Amino acid sequence: MTIPAGSEDPRAALQRLRAEVAKAVVGQDAVVTGLVIALLCRGHVLLEGVPGVAKTLLVRTIAAALDLDAKRLQFTPDLMPGDVTGSPVYDPRSAAFEFRTGPVFTNLLLADEINRTPPKTQSALLEVMEERQVSVDGMPRPLPEPFIVAATQNPIEYEGTYPLPEAQLDRFLLKLTVPLPARDEEIGVLRAHHAGFDPRDLKAAGVQRVASAADLAAGRASVQRVGVAEQVLAYIVDLCRATRTSPSLELGASPRGGTALLVTAKAWAWLAGRDYVTPDDIKAVARATLRHRVRLRPEAELEGVTADAVLDSVLATVPTPR
Repeated sequence: MTIPAGSEDPRAALQRLRAEVAKAVVGQDAVVTGLVIALLCRGHVLLEGVPGVAKTLLVRTIAAALDLDAKRLQFTPDLMPGDVTGSPVYDPRSAAFEFRTGPVFTNLLLADEINRTPPKTQSALLEVMEERQVSVDGMPRPLPEPFIVAATQNPIEYEGTYPLPEAQLDRFLLKLTVPLPARDEEIGVLRAHHAGFDPRDLKAAGVQRVASAADLAAGRASVQRVGVAEQVLAYIVDLCRATRTSPSLELGASPRGGTALLVTAKAWAWLAGRDYVTPDDIKAVARATLRHRVRLRPEAELEGVTADAVLDSVLATVPTPR
């Protein structure tokens, strides 16, 4: 049964996403929560995982459960900026150019393998992600609301890829790692496919709308009202400043990283049923919010140090306020 928009507390509707997504995707609760936080914060998400862990299916299922329009764009080396944003097309009937919208005009854009397209095309997303509009011939064209980009990239293939520059990485609110499923979960995947599950037919899998854009809007308003004590604000700043002095990092978190940590922690606290942020909320979202905003020194990379390990060290050494 489909639940009509606005029929209940938006938090309860959004919390039901896990159960609904589980009809098509086994496990990945943490990634689902991250995507919900991004939607609540009007932020974008970078999904990193090896092929075959259902990154694309996950985004499609969340869009279906939220009754949002979703489009998938496969990024390739020959993709042009106009293929992303749209471009003017000559109409012989009117003897004039008319703008033909690109796939970014949607609620949830799945940018598949974003690091396989050249920087020129990657840069076409900068205005889209920051301003939520497309400018063509000097005319801004606003994108639908809500709008987020969920981009995927493969962490193990480097041939034929173009690493995302820091300016674009910083546009992503979260970087979520999509892990391989546990043994029992992987058996569940095989069991579902053996029973006839078709990942291209979400309706047959029983995925229904459990929330809507109206629930998201109400949730965003509630997240804005979540309180943050002065000492918690100072804790966020201290964490970011500690990354800038870490001997393992050549680039620490910027003030924008601090603001991202603030808004994601507020959304996390609201989803947990609280109207205030605790230091534990900051710790819960710190990895996903900051791991792509810091850059390791070459010597640290050679030693096998990871951004997550450095962030764990920072979280362990910066005093936690009471």
